[in-house]
Amino acid sequence: MTTLDFFIVNVAIPSLQTGLRAGPTAVQWVVAGFGLALAAGLVTAGRLGDRFGRRRMFALGLVLFTVTSAACGLAPTAGVLVAARVAQGLAAALTGPQVLAILRTAYTGPAQAKAFGSYAMTMGIGAVLGQLIGGLLIQADLFGLGWRSCFLINLPVGLATLAMVRRCVPESRAPQKQRLDLPGAALVTAAVTALVLPLIQGQAQGWPLWTWLCLAGSALLFAGFAVHQCRFAVDPVVDFRLLRDRAAGLGSLAQLVFNLGQGSFFLVLAVFLQQGHGLNALNSGLLFTAIGGGYLITSVAAPRVAARLGRQAIALGAVVLAAGLGLMAVTAAEVGTSGSAWWLAPGLFVDGLGMGLVIGPLTSTVLGGVRPQLVGSAAGVLATVQQVGGALGIALLGNLFYSSLRHGFSHAFSLSLLALVALELLLALLVQALPGADRQV
Repeated sequence: MTTLDFFIVNVAIPSLQTGLRAGPTAVQWVVAGFGLALAAGLVTAGRLGDRFGRRRMFALGLVLFTVTSAACGLAPTAGVLVAARVAQGLAAALTGPQVLAILRTAYTGPAQAKAFGSYAMTMGIGAVLGQLIGGLLIQADLFGLGWRSCFLINLPVGLATLAMVRRCVPESRAPQKQRLDLPGAALVTAAVTALVLPLIQGQAQGWPLWTWLCLAGSALLFAGFAVHQCRFAVDPVVDFRLLRDRAAGLGSLAQLVFNLGQGSFFLVLAVFLQQGHGLNALNSGLLFTAIGGGYLITSVAAPRVAARLGRQAIALGAVVLAAGLGLMAVTAAEVGTSGSAWWLAPGLFVDGLGMGLVIGPLTSTVLGGVRPQLVGSAAGVLATVQQVGGALGIALLGNLFYSSLRHGFSHAFSLSLLALVALELLLALLVQALPGADRQV
């Protein structure tokens, strides 16, 4: 539900802009407000689960996400919608690390690998099908709701999930009583906000002075946070013992590289299809299902592949991703914008195959060997790395894509895909430094 909501709003933007008479700045913040609040709250949310119970925090986040989804769907003005989206992002932040921590503590051995495989499949389906589901909802115009149905669809899903939480989700918390480090939480929240905000807004605003000041300030805040955690915190928000764990440390770096490519790929693909080829949201969403087909196949098989190949399952997925992206780059250069966009489908399908082999095994590698008392911290850090990687990738690749548009959409798209090929090959190399099969779950 939370992943779907992140992507589905892109489809709703044109109609909500008309319906609410929203200006460009307000529309930007409908997207950016959610992502910023989500990224800023993840690390602290992981520790809240350690302290007060992960099922309890998951249920609370789910309640808040459902309520804020209703507020988004019923928003009378653009300002109310932006505020509701920020609140919705904070609610999503509260649920995310709890899911990862619960899967890590509730399952062991092959069952844990299968659980992370199911997690990866669910997240991938939400990301891939977001545009299609949004397009279908808007075209169906249920009860005359238009774009509002993209948010209100969360209400029945949220209520149904809440009804199952107590029966289906086990409670867990850190073995020792944890105290929430409020100064540390404030410092890391400010640091992540100062980092992610300019990454989200910088490209659209032409990188004004304030964006560079924010980035410099984030470095200082992160340095202050590190000093506080090492010297003053009794129960640190981020336990730096994680950095001494090779799977968690290098795995998080690998996760950053992977997410640099994922967020930016979905952006340039959507722009290429809708502005380059002139497809509407529904038709571009239908083409996205080619990724979903490949993803479903390998995400189901990923636990078995990882059990056989260990960390090389991730490397295999990265190479397959690179092959799919390379195939799309060649196709886009050959077909251009005058031919059918469906020529991209084979490359998209191969790309989906690679995604399915990376997401679950990589998450399992990062969290699989983490000690129980560090699970919440590790889950929060991993989720934050995913969000920061996505924002950084959109900033970097978005700049490459838009600066190359003077040579045409096909050139800009192909050049962006070649940059992503290099990222995937870097991921395959990074994986070689991860612990071997003995550390795989």
